[in-house]
Amino acid sequence: MNIHEYQAKQIFAKYNVPTPRGIVANTPDQAAANAAELGGSVWVVKAQIHAGGRGLGGGVKLAHSIEEVRQLASEILGMNLVTHQTGPQGRRVHKVYIEEGADIKDEFYLGVVLDRAKEMPVIMASTEGGMEIEKVAQETPDKIIKVAVDPTIGFQGFHGRELVYGLGITDPAQQKKFINFASKVYTVYMDNDAELIEINPLIKTGSGDFLALDGKMSFDDSALGRHPEIEDMRDISEEDPDEREASQYGLSYVSLDGEIGCMVNGAGLAMGTMDTINYMGGTPANFLDVGGKANAQTVAKGFEIILKNSNVKAIFVNIFGGIVRCDRIANGILEATTMVDVHVPVIVRLDGTNANEASEILANAKIKNVIVANDLADGAAKAVAAAKGE
Repeated sequence: MNIHEYQAKQIFAKYNVPTPRGIVANTPDQAAANAAELGGSVWVVKAQIHAGGRGLGGGVKLAHSIEEVRQLASEILGMNLVTHQTGPQGRRVHKVYIEEGADIKDEFYLGVVLDRAKEMPVIMASTEGGMEIEKVAQETPDKIIKVAVDPTIGFQGFHGRELVYGLGITDPAQQKKFINFASKVYTVYMDNDAELIEINPLIKTGSGDFLALDGKMSFDDSALGRHPEIEDMRDISEEDPDEREASQYGLSYVSLDGEIGCMVNGAGLAMGTMDTINYMGGTPANFLDVGGKANAQTVAKGFEIILKNSNVKAIFVNIFGGIVRCDRIANGILEATTMVDVHVPVIVRLDGTNANEASEILANAKIKNVIVANDLADGAAKAVAAAKGE
């Protein structure tokens, strides 16, 4: 689950992670009133969407008067903000965050993310604050410092020293401030079952203090039961309606840009299926994990959601029958085709318990749109061919 910048900064405040003062607004008049309440002579008007790169897309602007705050807020509110993370469709802006101006001397990047290979959180830092971290990683990876933290011992002084030495922070007082800041951010990450924290930029002010000028957080959905206060921050207007509908039926769905719909059980098999489709010259239209208990209802809902994408030219159903027998899945697929108008070819590869019986069921059904595949490679090849009309 993702949250907005202003919500991330509310969480930061509970842990005394320094941030500039700011107030969220839903209307231009409210934005102007917020600026007046904050005081000062410079304010930042920030679009609130669940995506990075807002500044490059025109969603973050400086204002030098209360009237300019109102004007900029009126321009940003309601705009369709397109960034490298939203895709070409963009996101509608419903809120803006009015924040006091800051005295920026230096900019850094600071993030915490789970490294699945190391099986522990990794703190990442860079002197290239304000830049797209993906671009930095690609073009100048040596400028990103990565420090793994064993959760059994937590953040220690030697972790902090590795960070500040890597960043070239030599002043002892500023080293202490940065280490203290990074320690707090790590605590926020661990206490709240976060999947990601990004602060870009983390700024150093003229007085040598460190402030989180931005804040991005996402959380482990499976852990939200432990954090009802975070779940209350959910903004469903920012979520893909198809992904939200799929989750209500126990399906994990992510829309992509291709033309071959994928319906698979198990995230690893789903990723392998998409890789194989790409290898065969096709492009996946989605990630869809129906879980270990696929039945006619879940398959039908999967078909329905996949076919909402008008780009889909074929569907590849690739299911390993372990918990559920393949013959039951085959009957479920046939029943689902009577529940949903499946107007594109459906390539089915079933493996596991009773796979042979399942193949016979599908072959004997003699449904024109259903094509049986022998294995993963065969299924992917047939799906690519079907999507091309062959």
